[in-house]
Amino acid sequence: MSKKFTQQTFENIEIVDISSEGLGVTKINEWVVFVEGAVPGDVCNINVYKKKRKFGFAKITQLVKPSEHRVEAHCQHFGTCGGCKWQNFNYKAQLHYKQNQVVNAFKRLAKVEVGQTFDILGCEEIYYYRNKLDFGFSNKKWLTSEEVKNKDVIENHNGCGFHVSGAFDKVLDVQHCHLQPDPSNQIRNEVKKFALAQGYDFFNIRDKAGLMRTLIIRTSTTGEVMCVFSFYDNDAEKINALLSHVKQTFPQITALLYVINQKGNDTIYDLPVQCFSGNEFMYEEMEGLKFKIGPKSFYQTNSKQAYQLYKITRNFADLKGDEVVYDLYTGTGTIALFVSKNAKHVVGVESVPEAIEDAKENARINNIGNTSFYAGDMKDVLNDEFITANGKPDVIITDPPRVGMHPSVVAKILELAPPKIVYVSCNTASQSRDVAMLAEKYEVLKVQAVDMFPQTLHVESVALLKLK
Repeated sequence: MSKKFTQQTFENIEIVDISSEGLGVTKINEWVVFVEGAVPGDVCNINVYKKKRKFGFAKITQLVKPSEHRVEAHCQHFGTCGGCKWQNFNYKAQLHYKQNQVVNAFKRLAKVEVGQTFDILGCEEIYYYRNKLDFGFSNKKWLTSEEVKNKDVIENHNGCGFHVSGAFDKVLDVQHCHLQPDPSNQIRNEVKKFALAQGYDFFNIRDKAGLMRTLIIRTSTTGEVMCVFSFYDNDAEKINALLSHVKQTFPQITALLYVINQKGNDTIYDLPVQCFSGNEFMYEEMEGLKFKIGPKSFYQTNSKQAYQLYKITRNFADLKGDEVVYDLYTGTGTIALFVSKNAKHVVGVESVPEAIEDAKENARINNIGNTSFYAGDMKDVLNDEFITANGKPDVIITDPPRVGMHPSVVAKILELAPPKIVYVSCNTASQSRDVAMLAEKYEVLKVQAVDMFPQTLHVESVALLKLK
């Protein structure tokens, strides 16, 4: 196909489906076109701005007839911020398409039969459900299409919000985010207000200059609040003034922390964290279990729905009390500790050493003595010596990252051949790929989809596999 492409327009096009990336799908003479911001059932005029041999990408130029599933987005930043792409899509329809995504992954990608498929478990709270958000500061805020169109003279280019896709050096200046409950919005806006009033420099990622870099806000169902500031310039006087103001203005903050980050990236995992006020950690609770969460700890970002996910996992495992359970990719040990009272012994494995230390600490806090935790690369840890030392697993629970399990880990599971596997996944594509490999020895008895992230295309699924 020629490299030259002339944009094309099409009228009265009906959107028939939605892709796993959250784009509307239509067909024009058997040619698939993905349409930004479209909802199944929309009839619209579109402009195809990018064309491949088998598919193209388009934007809506006119909405001729809105879908019955289309709703008004809550957020003023919708369409610019890429965080909640389905806000214009009613929640019942979101769940329908997420359910289809999971079912189709097993049917079409894994090509396996599923014994029983349960209806997706939706969220009771479809806004303000996150317990953690990361905000960035930049002296080059993203200009909205309205600002560009109006050619307004923007005197202040400082912004605090989310990094814009395709523009790593800019952030969208967020006024109100519907993802995290208060005091998240109040804290972010007050910090920005104070920094602007004091003339503090916002970070310039290209020049590697400025004081204000990032802000992480974490909340818990126990009512605790953690703020972790990241500063580029190590200006003790300005840092002290800002943090003192935050402490005085928001006494509900239980952990006020900061780091000096002069690296090329925003991650703080390899940096020392300083405690300015309060505790160095916070707690989350689940069925009487307490989980200690530090500034670098991983914890499911939807606390209430994580509880539902873990209950499904425990129910699928159906432990009787005499089993050795392996919890692969255990993170900070939340699932391992959650199922431990129903097992003889639970062995957790995770590649991040800090997470394993959190897991051990959480076991100690909860007086749980039938767990063991190991740090290391999964494909290296699961060797014969490890199996001999910890016992052959009766049940394996695996909750890998989005990329799924390494082929050698799948091969080792097939070699161990535990009677049951409970596979928890945040990516149906990688889960179906792994299940297809496991189908050599296993059948899929049950699958349950769980919506952890309303207004987004993401969906979790739990599958129970039984040895044939």
